[in-house]
Amino acid sequence: MNRLQKAVALNVVFGTMLGFTVSNIGFGDYGQLNRMFTFQDLRMFFAFVIGVCLSAAGFFVLAGHRPKRMPIHKGIVPGGIMFGAGWAISGGCPAIPIIQVAGGYLPALVTIGGVIVGMRLCRSFNARYFHLDRGSCGL
Repeated sequence: MNRLQKAVALNVVFGTMLGFTVSNIGFGDYGQLNRMFTFQDLRMFFAFVIGVCLSAAGFFVLAGHRPKRMPIHKGIVPGGIMFGAGWAISGGCPAIPIIQVAGGYLPALVTIGGVIVGMRLCRSFNARYFHLDRGSCGL
């Protein structure tokens, strides 16, 4: 097994574990996410915050030093607002609808279609109007 195959195998194993965990926590359930975004149930919100903090700590440890600061360009704030609004409306960030479809929630296919259309529109609008630096995200 070469290096690429090992990396793919590890991604499949850890991705499956993450999907199983996220699904069991409730992040794949539209009702749970709706209660989180409307602040009716803070359990999911705190699980999300803890996950972000653990991820940040993991990146800090793996980096072995303080992460370098990168400039924030003018597309970050509107992009974040649109991402959050889409997440609240659809009940999932780009990965959650995949978990929802795997769990039998077929309306999540509409969200996946919306993600694809949104990415293409973003690429097109950026090339035509905004000309934002894509940095490492590779619009």
